[in-house]
Amino acid sequence: MIRKIGNEWWTAPTESDENGRTVIVTGRRGVEAAMESGKYRIRVEITWRYQGDSTGMPDKPTSMLMEAVQEALTKVFDRDPVAILTGVYTGDDRRDWVFYVTSTHIFERKINEALAPFDLLPITIYTENDPDWAEYREMREATELTATDE
Repeated sequence: MIRKIGNEWWTAPTESDENGRTVIVTGRRGVEAAMESGKYRIRVEITWRYQGDSTGMPDKPTSMLMEAVQEALTKVFDRDPVAILTGVYTGDDRRDWVFYVTSTHIFERKINEALAPFDLLPITIYTENDPDWAEYREMREATELTATDE
C-alpha cells in the first residue's frame, strides 16, 4: 500500500520550445512514495489543443471547460488511485495533463467514466513507458525553483 499521495502543487512560467511563448506549468509535490513504489510505470499525456489568444492562452469558456474536465478526472482518480496527475501545462495553444498510471486498460475505463458527462472533447492521448519518472523529474527540475505555491 502506498502512503497518501500529496496534494500540494507549485506553479511556474516557462517557455515553449517551439516559439518561446509562455507556458504555465503546475506540478504536484508529495509523489515520492508512488514514484518509488514502482507501480506507476507508464506516463499518459492527455493533450487538448485550442485556439488561443495572441499569447497562446485559452479564452474564458475554454478555460472553464478544461477546469471542469480536470475536476472530473481528479475526482475519479482520487477515488481509485490507478493514476496520479503529476503535471498540467497550459499555453502555446494547448493544455497537457500528465499522469503516471499502473495500467493503461484500467486508466482507459476510468477516463471514460470521468469524461462521460462531457460532449466530444478535442483531446488526444499518448502513452509511454517511463518507470524512472523522467518527465516528472525534468519538469520539477526546470520549474520548481521559480515556482509559487498554490
